[in-house]
Amino acid sequence: MKHALPFLLLAALCMPAAAQAVCYADYKAKQDAPLRLHYGVAEISEPCTSASAQDQLQTRLAQAGWTLLNVVSVFDETGLAERKDSAGPNYLRY
Repeated sequence: MKHALPFLLLAALCMPAAAQAVCYADYKAKQDAPLRLHYGVAEISEPCTSASAQDQLQTRLAQAGWTLLNVVSVFDETGLAERKDSAGPNYLRY
């Protein structure tokens, strides 16, 4: 049992990192004068909710001169591949 303690401690330290799922959001944004629109996909930090994605994306996009129109959805890595072509250059850009 004495030798199991270091292993159990190591396992306990690794569990939180493994338990955290990666979260993504797809969104629509715009720029004015001239009007430009884009669809994109971005990685979002926890919590994985539309409200959290909206808060994070508003800040990121504003720094690049874009206005967030809406968060379309939040999803995990299983939804990335199907959105990559649609997002084009805005795939994981912001």
